[in-house]
Amino acid sequence: MTKKRRGKRKVERRRKRKTRLKALAQGVFVAAIWGFIALMGITAWYAYHLPDVSKALDATRRPAITILAADGSEIATMGDLYGMPVSLETLPPALPRAVLATEDRRFYRHFGLDVIGLARAALANIMAGRIVQGGSTITQQVAKNLFLTPERTIKRKAQEVLLALWLERKFSKDQILTVYLNRVYLGNGVYGMAAAARKYFGIPARQLSTYQAAMLAGLLKAPSRYNPRSNPKLAAKRASQVLANMVAAGYLAPAEAKRAKAQKTRSVAVSGGRGFARYFADWVVEQVSGYVTPGNRDIVVLTTLNAALQRLAEAKAKAMLDKTAKKFKVSETALVAMSPDGAVSAMVGGRDYMKSQFNRATQALRQPGSAFKPFVYLAGLEAGLSPESRFVDAPLTIGTWSPRNFSRRFEGEVSMGEALARSINTVAVRVSEGAGRGNVIKVARRLGLTSNLKADPSLALGSGEVGLIELTAAYAAFANGGYGVWPYAIKEIREASGRELYRRSGSGPGRVMDARHAAAMNSMLSEAMKSGTGRAAGLPRPVAGKTGTSQNFRDAWFVGYSAELVTGVWMGNDNGKPMAKVTGGGLPAKLWRDFMAAALQGAPPRSLPGVGPGAGLRAGQKLDPKEKGFWDKLLAAVSN
Repeated sequence: MTKKRRGKRKVERRRKRKTRLKALAQGVFVAAIWGFIALMGITAWYAYHLPDVSKALDATRRPAITILAADGSEIATMGDLYGMPVSLETLPPALPRAVLATEDRRFYRHFGLDVIGLARAALANIMAGRIVQGGSTITQQVAKNLFLTPERTIKRKAQEVLLALWLERKFSKDQILTVYLNRVYLGNGVYGMAAAARKYFGIPARQLSTYQAAMLAGLLKAPSRYNPRSNPKLAAKRASQVLANMVAAGYLAPAEAKRAKAQKTRSVAVSGGRGFARYFADWVVEQVSGYVTPGNRDIVVLTTLNAALQRLAEAKAKAMLDKTAKKFKVSETALVAMSPDGAVSAMVGGRDYMKSQFNRATQALRQPGSAFKPFVYLAGLEAGLSPESRFVDAPLTIGTWSPRNFSRRFEGEVSMGEALARSINTVAVRVSEGAGRGNVIKVARRLGLTSNLKADPSLALGSGEVGLIELTAAYAAFANGGYGVWPYAIKEIREASGRELYRRSGSGPGRVMDARHAAAMNSMLSEAMKSGTGRAAGLPRPVAGKTGTSQNFRDAWFVGYSAELVTGVWMGNDNGKPMAKVTGGGLPAKLWRDFMAAALQGAPPRSLPGVGPGAGLRAGQKLDPKEKGFWDKLLAAVSN
């Protein structure tokens, strides 16, 4: 091949290469133009659907409901709580520095997007094979918190970037940081550093120590996980990390960080720890709308809760379950304590609120067993019987149903008072049949039981389902001498500014039983705790009460009272699984005794209404004329 021909071929190849490169360059240029147009179109589309930025500083939230115990101490705050706006000048320097060191160290050097931070986060995520770091700036977080939802989509991220750029153009860095510190979420329905300082430490934000500032800054990563109330150890560990970040960022010297850690013992969060009165607080919040309409107002609810009794109830219930749960196959308990006028002083709705928010004191309906019998015997008194009326404990059949005693034996002739104290089933059924099942239900309704009760022969033995709080309130009518009560928790509701919206006045439904019958019931139920099934609950003061055990040991109850306090206890399993032969006279009676003994410690003993020297009904008194009608009705029921 000649040199001339080889030269022509080289020229031809160069020409073709230039042509291909030119075509490629033209293609890339055209693609870039169309890509830019597409990007601008997408950007314009996202920008068109941006939220109204004119409302950047408007707070949209649920009204905060602060719940107070009877002594004015705070139990809980529900809803969203914002503090008064604070400026950087009024905050201790350690607070914004702790936030910047942890969240965005280049905040004052970037334009709303931290390119270096994004590159660092991307590299860390690639090396880890998963998302371990984020690259959002404080400006982006403000954009997201003010305008957008937490959803993770490309559209939301693009809008976040656009809004961050807009914020950087519209506001100064100090203004953006101020908005962030006033609006960031810090757990427990709290927004902003001022509200968080009050919530977690009981002080204004300007008084925060360096350690407390680090603890609040640590919440930003995960408010629930690093909550100083529910997770104090994790919160402290996170605060130490924030202090280390401040040293690395040049905001603190190592010696200063060490001194700040020494402030830890003086940085304990204010009262309201894990689970305190949470079931009670939920119950109160459910009722608030029935009294006032909060609207956008923050409100304060003063309740009847006795903080000391509440802590006592929680401690005693926990101790009882910790000691007996495994051995006796019982997983849950509930307790309600109230004054004889229905004011709820303490409430335990379950073993662990953090695991289950279902309130077994107010929401559960379970069979009360023999704890229902006082209503049967009250109906008997109203039908003309007395505690001395004689019955024969012997086999009994009504239709195809034959009740048996728990002891599986019959006692022969006993008085009605003895039958109640010893919880003899056949006598309770005879009293129910003689008084009339319909009348028994009327008595239960009159005393406050609202659940569905069927007029079956087994009604006398507590086959219907009731709630603990209403059963306890019904017993309060015995404790106060015969007046019905409505269990209540709210004494007063006012705006956060102090303006009164509601104040409780009046009382319950009035007298629901004759004073003589109340005295007779108190006498019989007192004997039940002296010589009957409630002996394990006995106290060295006038008390009365009744045990209850449902079929197959699924539920165990004890409801009793003194002249000062009425308390009901339930124990069992949520799934209805039988316990290991737990009766109302066992664990519930012991829990009742432990709580009541401590609750009434130091209070002088008081007689129950109608029970005292010369009070009550005496043996040998004349037969009430109505008693003959009672026996006629009982004979007819048994004959049928």
